Amino acid sequence: MADALTLSGTSFAWPGEPALFDGLSLEIPQGSFTAVVGPSGCGKSTLLRLMAGLLAPSAGRVTGVHERRAMVFQSPTLLAWRTVRENVALPLELAGLEGDVDAALDLVGLADDADTLPRALSGGMRMRVSLARALVVAPRPLLLDEPLSALDALTRRRLQRDLLALWRRFRFTAVLVTHDVDEAVLMADRVLVLDTARPVSVRADQAISLPRPRGPAAAYDPVLVEHARALEALL
Repeated sequence: MADALTLSGTSFAWPGEPALFDGLSLEIPQGSFTAVVGPSGCGKSTLLRLMAGLLAPSAGRVTGVHERRAMVFQSPTLLAWRTVRENVALPLELAGLEGDVDAALDLVGLADDADTLPRALSGGMRMRVSLARALVVAPRPLLLDEPLSALDALTRRRLQRDLLALWRRFRFTAVLVTHDVDEAVLMADRVLVLDTARPVSVRADQAISLPRPRGPAAAYDPVLVEHARALEALL
């Protein structure tokens, strides 16, 4: 089992710009579900890319980045000329890893669409392919960069439910970046609020005291609503 995902005195700056992060320290426990919220441009996606090892810090360390890490982006980014099965198999091919593509497709309800090309799929189905492509590597951790934001409300609620069910089953470490405070509180055990001042820091670190599992009715739970409104006040 992988260690906690940890940033220790981590700094990062884009070329020619002031430091975005300067000495940021943060620990994401193994098997936890953490959400990150904050105003646009505050560095949420950059933080996620540091956690994924896609960006290198200018100082400090990021540890716990496993070779089987996976990241799901806002856009499914599927290869149009590859079938669903071939798209899901891609990270295994690139990294030389073993994994069960058909099992991953079954987990997201796309077993019957394995030989379909992306153009024949709905937006929600394409996002399920992207999720299966992450799950096929048995991710440690799974990093989610607003993957549901472009979906209609009904599809979004269904995928929230399905993603939570997968997390309960496999207990991978999950970090979700979202602009939707209600989604953050519904999904996560802990919500981090980033500020906008440079260098960016964690303005609030809020534990979500709502029992699991959280079904559709949880969205109307007074405790969840109270958490969401308190976090909105910080944005």
